[in-house]
This record gives sequence, structure tokens and C-alpha cells, in this order.
Amino acid sequence: MIKALIVDDEPSAVNTLQLMLERYIPEISNLRSTNDAQEAVLLIRDFQPDLVFLDIQMPVLNGFELLKKIGNIRFDIIFTTAHDQYAIQAIRFSALDYLLKPIDADELRAAFEKFMRRRMATVGNQPLYQNLLYNINAGDKNEFKLAVPTSEGTFFYFPHEILRLEGESNYTRFFFTGKKPLLVSKTLKEYEEILSEHGFIRVHKSHLINKAHVQTYTPDGHLILADQSRIEISRRRKEEVMEALKRK
Repeated sequence: MIKALIVDDEPSAVNTLQLMLERYIPEISNLRSTNDAQEAVLLIRDFQPDLVFLDIQMPVLNGFELLKKIGNIRFDIIFTTAHDQYAIQAIRFSALDYLLKPIDADELRAAFEKFMRRRMATVGNQPLYQNLLYNINAGDKNEFKLAVPTSEGTFFYFPHEILRLEGESNYTRFFFTGKKPLLVSKTLKEYEEILSEHGFIRVHKSHLINKAHVQTYTPDGHLILADQSRIEISRRRKEEVMEALKRK
């Protein structure tokens, strides 16, 4: 029995999402909606939804300003947006979910199933939302903090603190400067998409490195990083990697 709320200033977007939820997400037993972000603040307090589908671009209060007004977030959020790349990057850095408009039915179902897994695990998302608001307020993508969720809890790091990432099947191991490695149940490809704009280079099918920590390139095709680890460059990526290392 899931209670859900749609917050979007466009009536047509609300109607479309309502129809999709009724068709593809039968687990939602109580669904409400509003086109007014200020009304949504009161509705969230009274209705106490389990899940909010929150549009980012809205007049008067945008989605992030709405969250600041609420303060203590005791519900899950799936953000909806058309094209705000800065906001999308901030959301992804915070390990949260979003849907691009027009919303795809399969992506909607996948996002809802992730919400249900979090709900079953009773994992609190408050630190993730706090990190999201920090990232939004940063004003510069280079100042974002990355949420690294592990079985021991969620940790937050600036990109410059990350030396490299190593793929292990459907897991990724993070290596840091002066901290113990962490294992995360996400693929290396997912982190490549998030970190490629922050100076990270895929040098091998199993390795993503922070070029700021590269010390030496060896004649036998390896990179020596600041922690003295030797990372092999795959032959098919060598030219691309060398070009990327030259760029500032």
C-alpha cells in the first residue's frame, strides 16, 4: 500500500504521469497531485506520502527550493525533468533517481522498483538529500560531492579525493587518497558516465582513473598513480588515453 504524490506545474504532465502510474504501477494505492509547489509543501505534511514524483523546473518554488522548505525529508523522491543537465548531474552525484520527460514506461517501472528495494531495506535517504542540496548550492560541478553507498553506509567524497575505480563484475571498488577502499554494488560504466566530466579516464575495461593523480607513464604501457599503483592501459584505448592526459 504505497501513497504517492505528483508535483508538477504542467497539468498535462500530471495527467500523463497519473495514467502511467495507474497502468504500470498497481502497487500505488493512493495517488494525489498538485500543480502548485507551495501547496505541495502543505500537502506533503498532511498526506505524508511514501513517494513523491517531483518536477525540478517550476515557477515560484522549484523542486529543490521545495525540499529546503520541507527540511526533514521522510519520503522518497523520483525527480522529473526535461533537460536541466546541471540538476541531473547533482542528482546522479547524490545516488538519487530521476526520470527524463517524456517519461518512458520501462524507466518508470525501473525507478519504482529501486524505490521498493530501498523501502524493503529500510535505508534512510536523508543524507543523500542533504548532499543533493549541497551540490545544488555549490554553483560549480567541480565542487560536487559524490555519494558512495556501501553495505557499511553511505560516504561522501569530492572527486579529487578519488584516485581510481576498479570494476569487479557488477561491483566497483573505489580507491582514495589516505582512506581504505570501498566496494559499491554499481557497475564501473555507471561511474564512468558520472565522473567523465571530472577528469576521470577509462583506461581499461576494468579501470577508471583520476588523471590528476597520474604521476608517470611507463614504456610498457602502464600508468603509475600517486599511491604507486600500476594501472595497465589497454591497447585499443592507448591513443584516446594519451590525448586525454594531455588535456587540462
